[in-house]
Amino acid sequence: MEDEKCYTSYAVKGHDSHTDLWIVIHGLVYDCTRFIDDHPGGVEVLMDVAGKDATDVFEDVGHSDEARLFLEGLRIGKLKTEENIDSIAKTSSSSVKSSISYSLGKRHYINFYTIFGLVVLAGIVSTSFVVHSRELFYSRP
Repeated sequence: MEDEKCYTSYAVKGHDSHTDLWIVIHGLVYDCTRFIDDHPGGVEVLMDVAGKDATDVFEDVGHSDEARLFLEGLRIGKLKTEENIDSIAKTSSSSVKSSISYSLGKRHYINFYTIFGLVVLAGIVSTSFVVHSRELFYSRP
């Protein structure tokens, strides 16, 4: 496909529903909407990778040659390279790029604060246990 349409990862990300499902495998974009209910692995498998890069999941399963040929029929284009994304962001608005950075950063902070909160909670519970265990085991008559 020489005149193949190019899509950004941001554009692909918007196609993540049961009625509009795109995935990326090895840098190529596939519209799996018409295939979702017929997928041998089930709907959930495709929904888990909807709007995302599914290369690792696809390869881990070990799809047959027939499945790979069928996949070509769902191909609608290719993923734009990082160079192309940067040039688009410079010539148009940088809001797309900043929103991607924000969402990635937000995910990172949520994980950090979740772990930090659990560590603090564990410290409080263990301190409380030590204090109360002294009262239980060393109480005076």
